[in-house]
Amino acid sequence: MSLFRQGSQFAMVGALQLLLDWSVFVAATAAGMPAVPGNLLGRVGGALIGFWLNGRFTFANEGDARLGWHRFRRFLAIWVVLSLISTWLVSSIAAALGLQLAWLAKPLVEAALAMVSFFLGRHVIYR
Repeated sequence: MSLFRQGSQFAMVGALQLLLDWSVFVAATAAGMPAVPGNLLGRVGGALIGFWLNGRFTFANEGDARLGWHRFRRFLAIWVVLSLISTWLVSSIAAALGLQLAWLAKPLVEAALAMVSFFLGRHVIYR
């Protein structure tokens, strides 16, 4: 499977995930939720759609979806680690620089983690 095709599809799915994740984070924290649960809430929404879309399209082999509980367990283990990193970074930024700067920084944090996620998705989760 082409690295370019997978990378471009992963980027499209990631953009959708980021939009959902960031929107939920901003809405939840603007409504008064602290940064930590707000970030986790956003990441859960993005993760669910991302797992399905990446397994169904990005990393599928000729229409053969790469889903199932065994892949979801690997996805969940990696997601937990990346979510801990994301939450630590976003909440640290919110505490040090304020919530509005955390809203701006979150897409940058998630973009950096997406590079790690693509590699792990391609070689660990959806293999």
